[in-house]
Amino acid sequence: MNKKTFAALALLCCVATSVLADLTALVAIEPTSRKDGLALSRSALESGLRKLLGQNVSVTMTDDLTDAMRTTRSGGYDVFIAPAQVVASAIAHGYELIGSTDAEEPYVLVGKSSMNAVSELRRGRIYLPQQDSIYTYMARGVLTAHGLSFKDLSKVDYARYPQAGLTAISLRMSEATMVRLDDWESWQRENPGIAKVLATSGTVPGGFSVAVKKELAPEVRNQLTRWFATSARSCGMKLVVQHADLLHYKTVAELGTFTPTSLPGVTVVGAEDVKRLLAQGAIVVDTRTEKEYKQKHIPGAVFIPYHEKSLKDVVYDVAVDDFSGLKTLDGKNPTVFHCNGAECWKSYKASRAAVAAGFSKVYWYRGGMPDWENTSQKIAKE
Repeated sequence: MNKKTFAALALLCCVATSVLADLTALVAIEPTSRKDGLALSRSALESGLRKLLGQNVSVTMTDDLTDAMRTTRSGGYDVFIAPAQVVASAIAHGYELIGSTDAEEPYVLVGKSSMNAVSELRRGRIYLPQQDSIYTYMARGVLTAHGLSFKDLSKVDYARYPQAGLTAISLRMSEATMVRLDDWESWQRENPGIAKVLATSGTVPGGFSVAVKKELAPEVRNQLTRWFATSARSCGMKLVVQHADLLHYKTVAELGTFTPTSLPGVTVVGAEDVKRLLAQGAIVVDTRTEKEYKQKHIPGAVFIPYHEKSLKDVVYDVAVDDFSGLKTLDGKNPTVFHCNGAECWKSYKASRAAVAAGFSKVYWYRGGMPDWENTSQKIAKE
């Protein structure tokens, strides 16, 4: 057999294997939305997709969201039919969004009626569904925005049903919980004066969201998109006709990793403030890596890296980090710290270090380089 013939046969084998290979799908069921999960028939979904695509289809159903999240990172399935936080992770790891079954909705952090601020939850108790539930994701994001971590609480009760968290508050078994706005409004009408809203989240795509692997052939992706929008009811699923902004999925994926929106003893500033402070003689400190600094930086900024090994959390171990360069700065000068935007913790930690070191005027440019570029400011390079 010559080389050309062997290559041709090898190609045919690859094509045949691709055609005959199973298409795999994971249906991840939010424990708090079991009604939708129970209505969906695995066998009907397999049959419908098999008839559509003309190939074997294997569907797995689970309510283990921790495992579902793990498989999004490993590319374990061709299709994910799951809550927003699972599909958000899939989108960040090589999947394309088709849409969702339900409209977007906000969530609310509810606390007992005597509370007036999220900060009062420190050392308190919170009732949440399992750790990878959308409710837990939203709670983590809200707490972080207000400078708190789950580690600041005395107890986090992980159960299965978020509405029971409202009952836990009324029975004084918990100080707070996270629920959908609609559920809160309905409960509050029947139970006035027991609890109050401490914070409201952004909107989150509701129901099931669907994402498909980008590696699938364009024709297959298009067929799946049409089927979920027109024929999903055949397996007991709502039609996938809602199309939320991808930014909302990105926000869900990053909840809990974003820095707080404020920092005691520090003034949070924007791009125009940074320009003004520079003109007035303030020091702007770039805490990113040397490579990032050389590629682009704010004109006039000095490079003092924050070497970060600690958790991206308001409760972090400063002892494992290295910001020895702080000693080269004069704490009497107004000083601005920045890094790679709101999800970058280096400048947050650097600002806290400066306050702890006794710096008199500390400013935190939370938006950092992404905001500087987005506002069309001048860029320096080395």
